[in-house]
Amino acid sequence: MASPRILIGVLDLPGKARDDLAEVVAKGAFAVIAAERPEELPGETELVVAHVRAVPAHDWSSLTARLPTLAVSDSRLDSDLLKAVDAGVVDYIIEPQRHGDILRRMIAKVIENGRLAEENRRDRERLAELNESLETHLEMLRLDQQAGGHIQRKLLPPRPLLLNGVTCDYWLAPSLYLSGDFLDYQRFDARFSVFYFADVSGHGASSAFVTVLLKYLCNRWLGEWDGTNPESLAAGWLAGLNRELLDTGIGKHMAMFVGVIDHQTRQLHYSLGAQLPMPLLVSEGSVAPLEGEGMPVGLFPNVEYPTLSCALPQNFRLWLCSDGVLEYLSGRTLDGRLKELEQLVLSCENLAALRTSLSLGRLPEDDEETISGHAPGYEELPDDLTIMTLSGFYHDEE
Repeated sequence: MASPRILIGVLDLPGKARDDLAEVVAKGAFAVIAAERPEELPGETELVVAHVRAVPAHDWSSLTARLPTLAVSDSRLDSDLLKAVDAGVVDYIIEPQRHGDILRRMIAKVIENGRLAEENRRDRERLAELNESLETHLEMLRLDQQAGGHIQRKLLPPRPLLLNGVTCDYWLAPSLYLSGDFLDYQRFDARFSVFYFADVSGHGASSAFVTVLLKYLCNRWLGEWDGTNPESLAAGWLAGLNRELLDTGIGKHMAMFVGVIDHQTRQLHYSLGAQLPMPLLVSEGSVAPLEGEGMPVGLFPNVEYPTLSCALPQNFRLWLCSDGVLEYLSGRTLDGRLKELEQLVLSCENLAALRTSLSLGRLPEDDEETISGHAPGYEELPDDLTIMTLSGFYHDEE
């Protein structure tokens, strides 16, 4: 039911007919004001019921533009009624005194529709404001993510990097501005160099924060190492990281490989946790996955990680890939894709060749300017994708 505070204007020539029309409208509990001309109506008028005989043809347009207007007439054949309809009245009724109930229902419906339209207009304005605010916040978030990605990439080693006769190169493609993949390769002294390759669960900001923690802890532990017992360093790091991630309670875990290269004995001491695909060692025309297996890092307490080692040939190339690479292999099964990856790395002499073989050559090169300008830039990637390769010992130290 319409509110009694709603003011309805009745436009008609003075006389009994106008009074009767006003009375018909007032039975709907509307407040009614009768007038001869539109300018006589007060500003709080919400709707006009106008008899066609009282409104000149040229005034209908200005009236309907000012207020919702119902036209009434005593005859359907009244030519002025057509002019009112053409000017934009919301509806019309013939012989309103005989159809008072219909007229009142029409008035109530027009008032309701008008209020709904006004609510919709206000809602659209609020939505426009919210969208503008959201766009502003999204832009701020994008800039923050870009800045975070820039800082994260500054934590990575330069590429390519030659240390003690072994060259490290890599390609890291985040699916977002920030990556859950991370790696490092550092010289400890003339005899040892240490590297690690990590794939944190998920991607984006939360996973990237874990890589910063990883960088800090590994740098600290490397600084504390005295160069003894290199065979146990990798397993100790993984056990320490496992405890740290569980203690933080952030619900993140990672697959990780840690290696220590003894350049004097040409031995690789390593440990791993849930690494997939396994690192692939290429030498003398053959390829083989490194042996071993370990639990994910940061998922279960009191995990002991394996202590493993293997000899490195005079000329070798070690490939490490995050599991994002599996999306670009055509095998129908996991074993089929892993075998396909083995054949690809066997036939590739360098990182660029493997990218081409995986149909990744169309993606941007891994350089700071490209990443900052186009990130996320790798919208095609369903996950972070990182490839790392170490080759030696035939390089001369620069």
